[in-house]
Amino acid sequence: MTEYLSEKLGGRRILVTGGAGFIGSEVAQQLCQQGSKVTVFDDFSSGKIEYVSSLDDITVVRGDVCDRKEVASSVKDQEIAIHLAALPFIPDSYYYPEDFFRVNTMGSVNIVWQSIQSESVERLVHVSSSEVYGTALYTPMDEKHPTLPHSTYAVSKLAADRAVFAMHKEHRYPVVIVRPFNSYGPKVTQPYIVPEIASQLLNGRNPLELGNVNAIRDFTYVEDTARAIILASIEKQAVGETINVGTGVGVRISDLAMLMAKILGKEVNIHIDENRVRPYDVEKLICDFSKARRILNWSPKISLDEGFRMTLDWLRSHPARYETPFAGWPRVYRRSRY
Repeated sequence: MTEYLSEKLGGRRILVTGGAGFIGSEVAQQLCQQGSKVTVFDDFSSGKIEYVSSLDDITVVRGDVCDRKEVASSVKDQEIAIHLAALPFIPDSYYYPEDFFRVNTMGSVNIVWQSIQSESVERLVHVSSSEVYGTALYTPMDEKHPTLPHSTYAVSKLAADRAVFAMHKEHRYPVVIVRPFNSYGPKVTQPYIVPEIASQLLNGRNPLELGNVNAIRDFTYVEDTARAIILASIEKQAVGETINVGTGVGVRISDLAMLMAKILGKEVNIHIDENRVRPYDVEKLICDFSKARRILNWSPKISLDEGFRMTLDWLRSHPARYETPFAGWPRVYRRSRY
Protein backbone atom coordinates (compact mmCIF):
# COMPACT_ATOMS: atom_id res chain seq x y z
CA MET A 1 0.00 0.00 0.00
CA THR A 2 2.85 2.41 0.85
CA GLU A 3 4.49 1.87 -2.55
CA TYR A 4 1.13 2.33 -4.27
CA LEU A 5 0.47 5.61 -2.46
CA SER A 6 3.97 6.89 -3.13
CA GLU A 7 3.55 6.13 -6.82
CA LYS A 8 0.21 7.97 -6.95
CA LEU A 9 1.07 10.88 -4.66
CA GLY A 10 4.80 11.46 -5.01
CA GLY A 11 5.46 14.99 -6.25
CA ARG A 12 1.75 15.87 -6.42
CA ARG A 13 0.76 19.37 -5.36
CA ILE A 14 -1.99 19.02 -2.77
CA LEU A 15 -3.91 21.66 -0.83
CA VAL A 16 -5.26 20.66 2.59
CA THR A 17 -7.70 23.16 4.10
CA GLY A 18 -7.83 22.92 7.87
CA GLY A 19 -4.47 21.19 7.52
CA ALA A 20 -3.21 22.29 10.94
CA GLY A 21 -6.22 20.76 12.69
CA PHE A 22 -6.82 17.37 14.27
CA ILE A 23 -7.54 15.24 11.18
CA GLY A 24 -6.00 17.72 8.74
CA SER A 25 -2.54 17.60 10.31
CA GLU A 26 -2.55 13.80 10.10
CA VAL A 27 -3.59 14.00 6.44
CA ALA A 28 -0.78 16.50 5.79
CA GLN A 29 1.75 14.29 7.57
CA GLN A 30 0.80 11.16 5.64
CA LEU A 31 0.91 13.05 2.34
CA CYS A 32 4.38 14.38 3.13
CA GLN A 33 5.51 10.84 3.92
CA GLN A 34 4.41 9.85 0.40
CA GLY A 35 6.43 12.66 -1.17
CA SER A 36 3.59 15.08 -1.93
CA LYS A 37 4.12 18.83 -2.03
CA VAL A 38 1.57 19.94 0.55
CA THR A 39 0.06 23.37 1.13
CA VAL A 40 -1.75 23.74 4.45
CA PHE A 41 -4.47 26.43 4.45
CA ASP A 42 -5.75 27.23 7.95
CA ASP A 43 -7.02 30.20 9.95
CA PHE A 44 -5.62 28.69 13.19
CA SER A 45 -8.82 29.28 15.14
CA SER A 46 -8.25 25.79 16.52
CA GLY A 47 -5.47 24.29 14.40
CA LYS A 48 -1.92 24.57 15.72
CA ILE A 49 1.18 25.53 13.74
CA GLU A 50 3.30 23.09 15.76
CA TYR A 51 1.27 20.20 14.34
CA VAL A 52 2.67 20.83 10.84
CA SER A 53 5.72 23.09 11.14
CA SER A 54 8.20 20.20 11.31
CA LEU A 55 6.90 18.43 8.20
CA ASP A 56 9.13 18.28 5.12
CA ASP A 57 8.30 20.09 1.88
CA ILE A 58 5.24 21.87 3.25
CA THR A 59 3.89 25.38 2.74
CA VAL A 60 1.67 26.92 5.41
CA VAL A 61 -0.82 29.65 4.47
CA ARG A 62 -2.94 31.49 7.03
CA GLY A 63 -6.30 32.20 5.45
CA ASP A 64 -10.09 32.16 5.64
CA VAL A 65 -12.05 29.64 3.54
CA CYS A 66 -14.73 32.29 3.04
CA ASP A 67 -12.30 34.77 1.45
CA ARG A 68 -12.47 34.40 -2.33
CA LYS A 69 -9.11 35.98 -3.10
CA GLU A 70 -7.24 34.02 -0.43
CA VAL A 71 -8.75 30.72 -1.55
CA ALA A 72 -8.23 31.48 -5.26
CA SER A 73 -4.57 32.23 -4.56
CA SER A 74 -4.12 29.02 -2.58
CA VAL A 75 -5.77 26.66 -5.09
CA LYS A 76 -3.76 28.11 -7.98
CA ASP A 77 -1.55 25.42 -9.52
CA GLN A 78 -2.69 22.76 -7.01
CA GLU A 79 -3.57 19.33 -8.42
CA ILE A 80 -5.72 17.96 -5.59
CA ALA A 81 -7.71 19.76 -2.88
CA ILE A 82 -8.69 18.08 0.39
CA HIS A 83 -11.22 20.20 2.26
CA LEU A 84 -11.33 19.71 6.03
CA ALA A 85 -11.59 23.31 7.27
CA ALA A 86 -14.68 23.74 9.45
CA LEU A 87 -16.03 24.90 12.76
CA PRO A 88 -16.29 21.45 14.37
CA PHE A 89 -17.43 21.68 17.99
CA ILE A 90 -21.17 21.03 18.21
CA PRO A 91 -21.92 22.99 21.44
CA ASP A 92 -20.51 26.15 19.83
CA SER A 93 -23.05 25.81 17.02
CA TYR A 94 -25.99 26.19 19.43
CA TYR A 95 -25.04 29.81 20.07
CA TYR A 96 -23.28 30.80 16.84
CA PRO A 97 -25.33 29.27 14.01
CA GLU A 98 -24.49 32.03 11.53
CA ASP A 99 -20.76 31.42 11.95
CA PHE A 100 -21.23 27.71 11.37
CA PHE A 101 -23.21 28.20 8.18
CA ARG A 102 -20.79 30.87 6.95
CA VAL A 103 -17.71 28.70 7.46
CA ASN A 104 -18.99 25.16 7.03
CA THR A 105 -21.47 25.76 4.21
CA MET A 106 -20.43 28.90 2.33
CA GLY A 107 -16.76 28.21 2.96
CA SER A 108 -17.18 24.83 1.28
CA VAL A 109 -19.00 26.39 -1.67
CA ASN A 110 -16.12 28.84 -2.03
CA ILE A 111 -13.51 26.07 -1.95
CA VAL A 112 -15.30 24.05 -4.62
CA TRP A 113 -15.99 27.03 -6.85
CA GLN A 114 -12.44 28.36 -6.69
CA SER A 115 -11.12 24.85 -7.37
CA ILE A 116 -13.31 24.63 -10.46
CA GLN A 117 -12.17 28.07 -11.59
CA SER A 118 -8.50 27.20 -11.06
CA GLU A 119 -8.48 24.72 -13.95
CA SER A 120 -5.57 22.98 -12.21
CA VAL A 121 -7.30 21.16 -9.34
CA GLU A 122 -8.19 17.78 -10.80
CA ARG A 123 -10.18 16.49 -7.83
CA LEU A 124 -11.62 17.75 -4.56
CA VAL A 125 -12.25 15.60 -1.48
CA HIS A 126 -14.90 17.16 0.74
CA VAL A 127 -14.83 15.86 4.31
CA SER A 128 -18.29 15.64 5.83
CA SER A 129 -19.42 14.11 9.15
CA SER A 130 -21.46 11.15 10.32
CA GLU A 131 -23.48 13.67 12.35
CA VAL A 132 -25.48 14.47 9.19
CA TYR A 133 -27.28 11.12 9.63
CA GLY A 134 -28.64 11.85 13.09
CA THR A 135 -29.49 8.94 15.39
CA ALA A 136 -29.33 5.56 13.65
CA LEU A 137 -32.61 4.24 12.27
CA TYR A 138 -30.76 0.99 11.54
CA THR A 139 -27.22 -0.26 12.09
CA PRO A 140 -24.69 -0.44 10.69
CA MET A 141 -25.36 2.82 8.84
CA ASP A 142 -24.59 2.85 5.12
CA GLU A 143 -24.59 5.82 2.75
CA LYS A 144 -28.28 5.27 1.97
CA HIS A 145 -29.24 5.96 5.59
CA PRO A 146 -31.58 9.00 5.78
CA THR A 147 -29.92 12.28 6.70
CA LEU A 148 -31.71 13.65 9.78
CA PRO A 149 -29.21 16.02 11.44
CA HIS A 150 -29.69 16.83 15.13
CA SER A 151 -27.55 19.97 15.49
CA THR A 152 -26.90 23.25 13.74
CA TYR A 153 -23.37 21.98 13.11
CA ALA A 154 -24.70 18.85 11.40
CA VAL A 155 -27.17 20.86 9.30
CA SER A 156 -24.37 23.19 8.16
CA LYS A 157 -22.28 20.17 7.13
CA LEU A 158 -25.19 18.53 5.31
CA ALA A 159 -25.93 21.78 3.45
CA ALA A 160 -22.28 21.79 2.36
CA ASP A 161 -22.56 18.17 1.19
CA ARG A 162 -25.62 18.97 -0.90
CA ALA A 163 -23.98 22.04 -2.45
CA VAL A 164 -20.74 20.19 -3.23
CA PHE A 165 -22.61 17.30 -4.86
CA ALA A 166 -24.79 19.67 -6.92
CA MET A 167 -21.74 21.55 -8.18
CA HIS A 168 -20.10 18.24 -9.03
CA LYS A 169 -23.10 17.43 -11.25
CA GLU A 170 -23.56 20.91 -12.70
CA HIS A 171 -19.94 21.34 -13.72
CA ARG A 172 -18.96 17.68 -14.19
CA TYR A 173 -16.24 18.38 -11.66
CA PRO A 174 -14.57 15.42 -9.87
CA VAL A 175 -15.61 15.46 -6.22
CA VAL A 176 -15.63 12.81 -3.47
CA ILE A 177 -17.55 13.22 -0.19
CA VAL A 178 -16.06 11.34 2.76
CA ARG A 179 -18.10 10.95 5.96
CA PRO A 180 -15.92 9.95 8.91
CA PHE A 181 -17.54 8.62 12.04
CA ASN A 182 -16.02 9.71 15.37
CA SER A 183 -12.26 10.09 15.01
CA TYR A 184 -9.88 10.15 17.96
CA GLY A 185 -6.14 10.24 18.53
CA PRO A 186 -3.24 12.63 19.13
CA LYS A 187 -3.12 16.30 18.14
CA VAL A 188 -6.60 17.07 19.45
CA THR A 189 -7.99 20.57 18.96
CA GLN A 190 -11.46 20.33 20.52
CA PRO A 191 -12.88 18.90 23.78
CA TYR A 192 -14.39 15.86 22.12
CA ILE A 193 -15.40 12.96 24.33
CA VAL A 194 -12.15 10.92 24.12
CA PRO A 195 -9.78 13.77 25.09
CA GLU A 196 -12.37 14.97 27.63
CA ILE A 197 -12.44 11.62 29.43
CA ALA A 198 -8.66 11.27 29.08
CA SER A 199 -8.06 14.71 30.58
CA GLN A 200 -10.23 13.96 33.59
CA LEU A 201 -8.53 10.58 34.14
CA LEU A 202 -5.02 12.00 33.79
CA ASN A 203 -5.90 14.83 36.17
CA GLY A 204 -7.07 12.32 38.79
CA ARG A 205 -10.74 13.29 38.76
CA ASN A 206 -13.07 10.78 40.39
CA PRO A 207 -15.94 10.56 39.82
CA LEU A 208 -15.74 11.46 36.14
CA GLU A 209 -18.14 14.28 35.22
CA LEU A 210 -19.93 13.24 32.03
CA GLY A 211 -23.17 13.88 30.18
CA ASN A 212 -25.01 11.38 28.00
CA VAL A 213 -23.12 8.19 28.91
CA ASN A 214 -25.65 5.97 27.11
CA ALA A 215 -24.82 7.42 23.70
CA ILE A 216 -23.13 4.96 21.34
CA ARG A 217 -20.42 6.01 18.89
CA ASP A 218 -18.14 4.39 16.32
CA PHE A 219 -14.56 5.43 17.18
CA THR A 220 -11.91 5.44 14.43
CA TYR A 221 -8.25 6.18 15.06
CA VAL A 222 -7.24 9.36 13.24
CA GLU A 223 -4.46 7.62 11.31
CA ASP A 224 -7.05 5.32 9.72
CA THR A 225 -9.43 8.21 8.99
CA ALA A 226 -6.69 10.19 7.26
CA ARG A 227 -5.65 7.20 5.14
CA ALA A 228 -9.22 6.83 3.86
CA ILE A 229 -9.39 10.52 2.95
CA ILE A 230 -6.12 10.26 1.04
CA LEU A 231 -7.25 7.14 -0.83
CA ALA A 232 -10.41 9.03 -1.82
CA SER A 233 -8.21 11.61 -3.52
CA ILE A 234 -6.70 9.11 -5.97
CA GLU A 235 -9.13 6.24 -6.56
CA LYS A 236 -10.99 6.72 -9.87
CA GLN A 237 -14.14 4.89 -8.76
CA ALA A 238 -14.56 7.26 -5.81
CA VAL A 239 -15.50 10.27 -7.96
CA GLY A 240 -19.10 11.32 -7.41
CA GLU A 241 -19.48 9.03 -4.40
CA THR A 242 -20.26 9.58 -0.73
CA ILE A 243 -18.19 7.18 1.37
CA ASN A 244 -18.58 6.36 5.08
CA VAL A 245 -15.44 5.78 7.15
CA GLY A 246 -15.63 3.97 10.49
CA THR A 247 -15.00 0.66 12.23
CA GLY A 248 -18.46 -0.87 12.36
CA VAL A 249 -18.19 -1.22 16.15
CA GLY A 250 -20.39 0.80 18.49
CA VAL A 251 -19.09 1.75 21.94
CA ARG A 252 -21.26 3.14 24.74
CA ILE A 253 -19.70 6.23 26.35
CA SER A 254 -19.84 4.70 29.82
CA ASP A 255 -17.95 1.63 28.51
CA LEU A 256 -15.47 3.91 26.76
CA ALA A 257 -14.71 5.65 30.04
CA MET A 258 -14.20 2.36 31.86
CA LEU A 259 -11.94 1.01 29.10
CA MET A 260 -9.74 4.10 29.25
CA ALA A 261 -9.62 3.91 33.03
CA LYS A 262 -8.60 0.24 32.83
CA ILE A 263 -5.75 1.10 30.44
CA LEU A 264 -4.51 3.64 32.99
CA GLY A 265 -4.94 1.22 35.86
CA LYS A 266 -7.57 3.38 37.57
CA GLU A 267 -10.88 2.58 39.21
CA VAL A 268 -13.40 5.37 38.80
CA ASN A 269 -17.07 6.14 39.09
CA ILE A 270 -19.18 8.31 36.82
CA HIS A 271 -21.34 11.23 37.86
CA ILE A 272 -23.95 12.48 35.39
CA ASP A 273 -23.71 16.24 35.05
CA GLU A 274 -26.98 17.41 33.48
CA ASN A 275 -25.24 20.57 32.24
CA ARG A 276 -23.13 18.39 29.98
CA VAL A 277 -26.08 16.70 28.27
CA ARG A 278 -26.47 18.12 24.78
CA PRO A 279 -29.95 19.13 23.63
CA TYR A 280 -31.35 16.83 20.91
CA ASP A 281 -28.28 14.60 21.17
CA VAL A 282 -27.56 11.81 18.71
CA GLU A 283 -27.99 8.49 20.51
CA LYS A 284 -26.32 5.99 18.17
CA LEU A 285 -23.86 6.09 15.26
CA ILE A 286 -22.35 2.85 13.90
CA CYS A 287 -20.69 2.79 10.49
CA ASP A 288 -21.11 0.43 7.56
CA PHE A 289 -17.76 0.86 5.80
CA SER A 290 -18.33 -1.78 3.10
CA LYS A 291 -18.33 0.91 0.39
CA ALA A 292 -14.95 2.22 1.59
CA ARG A 293 -13.62 -1.34 1.54
CA ARG A 294 -14.95 -1.93 -1.98
CA ILE A 295 -13.97 1.38 -3.62
CA LEU A 296 -10.95 2.48 -1.59
CA ASN A 297 -9.65 -0.93 -0.51
CA TRP A 298 -9.77 0.57 2.98
CA SER A 299 -10.46 -0.96 6.35
CA PRO A 300 -9.44 0.20 9.85
CA LYS A 301 -6.09 -1.12 11.09
CA ILE A 302 -5.83 0.31 14.62
CA SER A 303 -7.82 -1.47 17.35
CA LEU A 304 -9.63 0.47 20.07
CA ASP A 305 -7.26 -0.74 22.76
CA GLU A 306 -4.14 0.18 20.75
CA GLY A 307 -5.61 3.50 19.65
CA PHE A 308 -6.59 4.55 23.15
CA ARG A 309 -3.17 3.59 24.50
CA MET A 310 -1.45 5.76 21.88
CA THR A 311 -3.87 8.61 22.52
CA LEU A 312 -3.36 8.47 26.28
CA ASP A 313 0.41 8.34 25.84
CA TRP A 314 0.28 11.47 23.69
CA LEU A 315 -2.00 13.33 26.10
CA ARG A 316 0.32 12.54 29.02
CA SER A 317 3.06 14.58 27.38
CA HIS A 318 0.75 17.06 25.63
CA PRO A 319 -1.93 18.20 28.12
CA ALA A 320 -5.12 19.15 26.30
CA ARG A 321 -5.14 22.79 25.24
CA TYR A 322 -8.12 24.16 23.35
CA GLU A 323 -8.68 27.49 21.65
CA THR A 324 -11.88 29.39 22.51
CA PRO A 325 -12.95 31.20 19.33
CA PHE A 326 -16.44 31.87 20.71
CA ALA A 327 -17.77 33.47 23.88
CA GLY A 328 -20.85 32.56 25.92
CA TRP A 329 -21.95 29.12 27.10
CA PRO A 330 -19.30 27.07 25.24
CA ARG A 331 -16.50 29.06 26.87
CA VAL A 332 -18.06 28.65 30.32
CA TYR A 333 -18.53 24.95 29.59
CA ARG A 334 -14.87 24.54 28.68
CA ARG A 335 -13.51 26.68 31.47
CA SER A 336 -15.46 24.77 34.13
CA ARG A 337 -13.52 21.59 33.42
CA TYR A 338 -9.87 22.65 33.58
